[in-house]
Amino acid sequence: MPTDPDLDALAGVTVADRALVLGETLVIADLHVGRGPSSNVELPVGDGSDMIERFESLLATHDPAEVVVAGDLLHSFRTVPRTVRDVVDALASAAREAGTRPVVVPGNHDTMLDSVWSGPTVESHRISGTVVCHGHVAPDTDAERYVIGHDHPTITIEGQRRPCLLAGEGVYRGADVVMLPAFNRLLRGVEVNEMSAADFMSPLVTDADAFAPVVFDDGEPLVFPPLGEFRHQL
Repeated sequence: MPTDPDLDALAGVTVADRALVLGETLVIADLHVGRGPSSNVELPVGDGSDMIERFESLLATHDPAEVVVAGDLLHSFRTVPRTVRDVVDALASAAREAGTRPVVVPGNHDTMLDSVWSGPTVESHRISGTVVCHGHVAPDTDAERYVIGHDHPTITIEGQRRPCLLAGEGVYRGADVVMLPAFNRLLRGVEVNEMSAADFMSPLVTDADAFAPVVFDDGEPLVFPPLGEFRHQL
């Protein structure tokens, strides 16, 4: 469903299942295919199937013309396991069957991307005034809004930890920034409750207090005040 229209950083954006839709573009980030909840990089049971099923559901619901993976499609490998190739192939096949053009913006973990991905790759992807990039380095393209991943944000509210999207207005060189959570539900992520800008890995987070969390609750996005106003209630 569309998010709070009063939050300018999310103007024209629909948020659903750790993803966002802007116009005819679906954006997801940080799939880390092959990375389970521990340091073991072997593909755990259920990892690939969960992401594939949820990806197919997003395609069926929103019917995007294109899907952009905003970095870290893969985890880091010296050699890529066959199971990882199978998941990437299944994701690509789902996009093709839906008539959706897939594009990958490589992230810092995508060192072996060329060995499993032959589709389009770009350093950043522009959607009108919005630029999609991974967020691990400062972008070299000006934008009114940046959509990034990289940090895997989560937030704990009333003792329950949840993935969250973070949206900040005018927080990076006057541009809005929207940070997506990891699409892979097996990644624990970082808890943003007490984090300052220095605690984030992305250079696009210059004022953590200015970012408003958007929490996913049974498919309904819940928009909270910026962290600077909201921390004392957590």
